[in-house]
Amino acid sequence: MGFLDRFIAKEDKAPSFKKQLRNVLGFSPSNTSLYRHALTHRSVKDSADQNNERLEYLGDAILSGIVADFLYKKYPYKEEGFLTEMRSKMVNRATLNDIAIKMGLKKITQFNRIDSSLRMSQIFGNTLEAVVGAVYLDKGYRKTKRWVIERLILPHLFMDDLENLEINHKNKLYGWANKNGKNLEFETLEERIESGRRLFTVGAVVNGELIAQGKAYNKKDASQVAAQIAVEKLGLNKLEGMEEQP
Repeated sequence: MGFLDRFIAKEDKAPSFKKQLRNVLGFSPSNTSLYRHALTHRSVKDSADQNNERLEYLGDAILSGIVADFLYKKYPYKEEGFLTEMRSKMVNRATLNDIAIKMGLKKITQFNRIDSSLRMSQIFGNTLEAVVGAVYLDKGYRKTKRWVIERLILPHLFMDDLENLEINHKNKLYGWANKNGKNLEFETLEERIESGRRLFTVGAVVNGELIAQGKAYNKKDASQVAAQIAVEKLGLNKLEGMEEQP
C-alpha cells in the first residue's frame, strides 16, 4: 500500500474526515467509500475504479435531470429555449466550480496539490458532479433530488440573477473589441501533457498584447477562462453596470 493509499484510508477512518464530509453534505453518508472515490481526482489515481471520473459521468446526468425538472416546474409558461439556457447557466463548469469551493469540497478533494494549474482549474465542479453521483448511489434519487435543491440550488443559484447572466465571456469581449475598434484574437500559448491529458494554455490578445490567459483540458474552455479573466481585468462588468444606471 502506497503513501496516498494509507493517507486516504486513514482519512476515511478519522473522525475529522467524517465530520468534514458531514459538514459539506449536511448528512452522514452510509457508504463512505463512494465519497472517497468522488473526492479523488485522476491526478492522484489514474485507474477508473479509483478516481471520480465514472461518478462524475453519473452525477452529471443526475444533476442535469434534477435541474431540468426544477426549471420545468418553476417556469410553467417558459419555452424550451429559455429552459435550456437556464439549465446551461446552472450546470456550467464555472458555476459548479464556484459552488463546490463555497461548499468546502476543495479542502477535502484529493488531487495533485503540487500542480498549480489544478489548484486554479475547474476540477472542483467536476468533483461536485461526482459527489452528486455518490449521493445518488448512496441514498437514491428522491433524497438526491432533495439534497441538490436544498444544498445546491436554493443557497447558491438565484434565478433572477441567472436570468440576466451572460455566461459567454468571449462574446462579451468580442463585443467590447468591435465597439472600440480593437483586434481580438485567442492564441494557443502552450500545449502539454499533464496527468495523462492535454493541458492547453490560451491567451486573449488585444492589438498584439497578451492581456489574459487561461488553462483547461480543451481549447474552448481555456479560451473562455482567458476571456473571463480579461473581462474582469478590463472592468467590463463594472462598465456594463454603469451604463445600465439611469
